[in-house]
Amino acid sequence: MANAERFIVKIEDAVKGRGEEPSLGPVYRSIIAKDGFPPVPDDMQTAWEIFTASVKRVPNNNLLGAREVTNGVAGKYIWQTYQQVYETVILIGSAMRHIGVEPKGRCGIYGANCPEWFIAMEACNAHSIVCVPLYDTLGAEAVEFIVNHAEVSIAFAQGTKLPLMIASLPKCTDHLKTIVSFTSVTSDQKTAAEAAGVVLYSWEEFLQLGKENSVDLTPPSRHDISTIMYTSGTTGEPKGVLLTHENVVTCINGLDHFLKARNEVMDENDVYFSFLPLAHIFDRVTEEFYVFVGGSIGFWQGDVKKIMEDLAELKPTVFVAVPRVFDRIYSGITSRVATTGAIRKWLFDFGFSMKMKSLLKGAKHDKAAPLFDKLLFNKVKMSLGGNVRLVISGAAPLPVHVEDFLRVVTCAPVVQGYGLTESCAASFIQVPNCISMQGTVGPPLPNIDVRLDSVPELGYDALANPPRGEICIRGNTLFAGYYKREDLTHEVLVDGWFHTGDVGEWQADGAMKIIDRKKNIFKLSQGEYVAVENLESIYGQCSAVDQIWVYGNSFEATLVAVAVPNQPALEKWAQTNGVEGDFSQLCKDPKAKEFILSELGATGKMKKVKGFEVIRGVYLDSLPFDLERNLVTPTFKLKRPQLLQFYKMEIDALYGNSKK
Repeated sequence: MANAERFIVKIEDAVKGRGEEPSLGPVYRSIIAKDGFPPVPDDMQTAWEIFTASVKRVPNNNLLGAREVTNGVAGKYIWQTYQQVYETVILIGSAMRHIGVEPKGRCGIYGANCPEWFIAMEACNAHSIVCVPLYDTLGAEAVEFIVNHAEVSIAFAQGTKLPLMIASLPKCTDHLKTIVSFTSVTSDQKTAAEAAGVVLYSWEEFLQLGKENSVDLTPPSRHDISTIMYTSGTTGEPKGVLLTHENVVTCINGLDHFLKARNEVMDENDVYFSFLPLAHIFDRVTEEFYVFVGGSIGFWQGDVKKIMEDLAELKPTVFVAVPRVFDRIYSGITSRVATTGAIRKWLFDFGFSMKMKSLLKGAKHDKAAPLFDKLLFNKVKMSLGGNVRLVISGAAPLPVHVEDFLRVVTCAPVVQGYGLTESCAASFIQVPNCISMQGTVGPPLPNIDVRLDSVPELGYDALANPPRGEICIRGNTLFAGYYKREDLTHEVLVDGWFHTGDVGEWQADGAMKIIDRKKNIFKLSQGEYVAVENLESIYGQCSAVDQIWVYGNSFEATLVAVAVPNQPALEKWAQTNGVEGDFSQLCKDPKAKEFILSELGATGKMKKVKGFEVIRGVYLDSLPFDLERNLVTPTFKLKRPQLLQFYKMEIDALYGNSKK
C-alpha cells in the first residue's frame, strides 16, 4: 500500500502479534485529516446549537414539508419555515416540562417520519431530554421492552400506532405516564389510556398546554446523551446504544469537511427526501446535517409504493436510500426496458455500455455520455424529481451491478458508505466520481482513525497484502456504551477502539471493502441484523427436521435454509398424502419441500420470530451434515463457509425462485 495511499495517511505503525495475540494493522485516517481532525466549532457543540444557529441564519427558509392530502389524494408540499418550527418546538418542550419531564428524562417517539416526529426530537434537544426512537415496524413486545428498559416517561406516537401503544400500556406503566398523538384522539382512546393510569393528549391539546405554561430552556452540553437508539437485536433483546451530542456533531462536522474537500458543498438550497426511518441513526444524522446547512426536509406519505410520486413532487437535490430501495428501482427500470421493443432495448443497452466504458476510463458522470443522457437517461433523472445531484446508499452493501446501473442512469455521482449505530452512522464513504472505489465503502471520514485487527481463526491477516481483518474505529463519533449493559460495552470497546465485528480489506487507493462478518451475524439487504445461530436453535426445535443451516446475506432481503428432514416424520407425511418414493426421492419432491417449509414456518410463528427472520425457501438433503463432506467440525458445529460452497448451486436456485 505504500505507493498507493491516495485517500488515507498512516499515523501509527502496525503491531505484530505475539503468541495468541493477533497482529494489529497500521492506523490510518483520511488524507483530509492528515494534520489532525477538523475541530468542531465552538458554536455547534450540540444538536440544539446546530438547530438554533440555522434558525438565526435562515429563519424564513423552508425546513419541514409534508404533502397536503385531500380526499385521499396527495397534493403539493406544505412547508414550515425554520422560525415556525422553532416556535412549535418551544411549545412542545414547555408542555413536556410542565407535565413533569425533567432534563435527562426519557422521551419515546413511535411512528413513521413526519414533521411532528422531528419537532418532538428537537423539543427533547431543547431541554436535555433523551430521545428514544421506536422503529415504526416494531411489534408490541419490542415496544414494551424498550419503553421499560429505557424508562420512558412520555411517548409521542403516530395516530395509527395508538391502538398498539394503548394495548401495551398494562405492561408499560411503571414509567410511562403520558402519550401524545401526532394527530387527534378519540374519547374511547382517552378512556382506555386513563384506565391504565396514562394521560393521552392530541397534538393540538399538547401545543395549547405549552402555550399556557411557558418554561425556560435547559439546553444540553456536548457530553450529555442525545439519544438511546435501540438496535434491531442481534442476540435476542435489542441493545440501547447511548449516543451523545458530541457524537452527532462530530459526525456532521466530518461529513461537512469531506463534502467540501470533494467540491460537493451542501447549503440552504438543498432539499432532502425523508423516508428512511428517523428511528435509525442513518436518517437521524442525515436530517441533522441538513439542519446544519440550512436545507429543507420533505417527508414521504408513508407508503413505499408512492415514493416515486413524492420524489416527482418534492424534487430533492440528494437522494439517500438503502440497497433494497435501489434494487427496486433497478428492477423496475430493467423490466420496463425489456418490454419497450427490440430497437429501444438495443439503444438503451448500447448507450448504457458506452457510458459505463467512459466512466471506467475516469470520466465524470456529466461528461461520460451527454448525448445518451439527453436521449435516454434523463428520463430516470426526471423520475427522481430532476434535481438530484448526488445519490447515497447506506445500511448494507450495494450490489456492484446495481451500483454501476445507478451511476449510469441517474445522471449523478453514486456513493455508498458504511457505519454503525455505535459509530453514529457515517464512518466511511466513497469519493464521488471515483470509479476505482466501485464495490467498496470508500475511505474513512476525517473524524475517525481506523485499523484492521487480524482474525487468525478466519485466515485474515492485517499485515498481509492486501491487508484484511476486523475493522476497528477510534474517535469522537463512538457511542458512550450500551445502556445497562456494561458487559457488552466492554466486549466491543477496548482501549478506545470499537471492534465492529465486520471484516474489511484495504484497497490500493485507501478505500475499504467489506468482505465478511467476524461473528455469525449478518445484515439483510434492508439493513436488519440476523443472528443466525439463534435462529437455527429456534428452527431446530421443529420436529420435522433433524438438522438445519440458515443462510442469508447483505444482497438479499430474505432467508433460505438447507434442512435434513426427520425421516419418520417425512415418510409419515408422504403416506398420509399419497406421495410415493424412498427417503431420498421424497426430499426432491416439491410437495415435501412445501411441507417442511410450512412446518418451519409454524415453529417460527410459535417462537415469534420477526418477519425478516422467516425462512422463505428450503432445500432438503437426505444425507446429514457430516465430517466426511467437511460440513461440520468434530464437535458437530456447522462450518458455514464450507456449507455455502457445497450448497452454492442450491442456494442460488432458492434465491432465483424467490424472485420469480
